[in-house]
Amino acid sequence: MAEIILVSSGKGGSGKSSFTAGVSRALAFAGKKVLDVDCDIGLRSLDLLLGASDKVVFDWGDVLLGRCTAEQAVIKGEIDLLAAPSRFDSAFEPEALAKLVKSLKSSYDYIFIDSPAGIDKGFQIAAACAEKAIVVTTPDSICVRSCARAFDELDRLGVKDVRLVINMFEVKPVCKHKLLNIDQCIDETGVQLIGVVPRDANLGYCSVTGASPSEFSPSTLAFSRIAKRITGKRVPLVCE
Repeated sequence: MAEIILVSSGKGGSGKSSFTAGVSRALAFAGKKVLDVDCDIGLRSLDLLLGASDKVVFDWGDVLLGRCTAEQAVIKGEIDLLAAPSRFDSAFEPEALAKLVKSLKSSYDYIFIDSPAGIDKGFQIAAACAEKAIVVTTPDSICVRSCARAFDELDRLGVKDVRLVINMFEVKPVCKHKLLNIDQCIDETGVQLIGVVPRDANLGYCSVTGASPSEFSPSTLAFSRIAKRITGKRVPLVCE
């Protein structure tokens, strides 16, 4: 039975969707069966990041509206995908999506719910599916503050098992006090750290092409470590 993990952030630009794709690839490479559910209604991107944009025929909104079955909507691949609807509908209630996602648990080891940024209705719909959550932040004060707000909202919604990922981390700006260090990010969010992903210029190219970064790229090594920690293995938090 799958673990259902929400991936969220307080604001846009934290690299939340790139993280979802990256850690999903790492788990798939380790032999795990993974489903990604894009909940960013109207602004979906996981189909692009996973190189599956030309395969999207139905989305989970079509399932909730009775236009297709869940089996028809799931795009099969190295990582299976349920794409987000292109527009909102009143039928998209938290309980309805949660029921759909939970009906797929037996087919996967991990299901990642890629939440929209912020804490509005889209976030609440996504969070209703989750058993655990990973909050992604960049090491700047604005993103960290909004990340802390997202954590508070998750706690209010009953998602208690939450971990922090610091994304796009760079040592030089931290040393020059232009960005927060790891301890400051942890202290200001109050969330337990599960991993740090260094800034990787290759991810920008990959987000356009749908390709995977090389196996030895900084981000790939970080995603691999985080994936191992998700599965319960004891590995260092930071790539050496």
